[in-house]
Amino acid sequence: MPIYALGDLVPQIDPTAFVHPDAVIIGDVRIGPESSVWPGAVLRADYGTITIGAQTSIQDGTVVHCTDEEPTIIGDRCTVGHNVHIEGAHIHDDCLIGSGSIVLNGSEIGPRSLVGAGALVPMRKIVPPQARAIGVPCVITEGAVIGRPNEEGAGGYVANAKRYAADLRRLS
Repeated sequence: MPIYALGDLVPQIDPTAFVHPDAVIIGDVRIGPESSVWPGAVLRADYGTITIGAQTSIQDGTVVHCTDEEPTIIGDRCTVGHNVHIEGAHIHDDCLIGSGSIVLNGSEIGPRSLVGAGALVPMRKIVPPQARAIGVPCVITEGAVIGRPNEEGAGGYVANAKRYAADLRRLS
């Protein structure tokens, strides 16, 4: 798998995390226990830091970046869907970031919140805890998410990452 240091910036990947061989990790990226990074995902921390918490899934085709002023922080038990773009944002624990969504610089997604598929969370937008952000640009519906919207999803991806770590083999 392509994991790159950039000068003194070296990725730190927990030994229990799964990074697919076709994902790309560059620079000051920290990936927590039992997290997973899937094919085609790119995590590039060349001018700041990217921190991925425990049991978080970064799915296929997702791009995570940061700036020297705005790190990207993704908490524990989050599912970041396919083809998402996250740049310099803070996503708290137990969030679901829907496929094809964009979360931009300085925005913050509160705990147990959901960003709908295809939504745009503009720069510096605050999504409160247990809310939904839906649309382009997103509209916030507070109190719409009950409990942990991603509890089952996070556990499923932890199990799937273990399966891939044990059984994935390249045929050609």
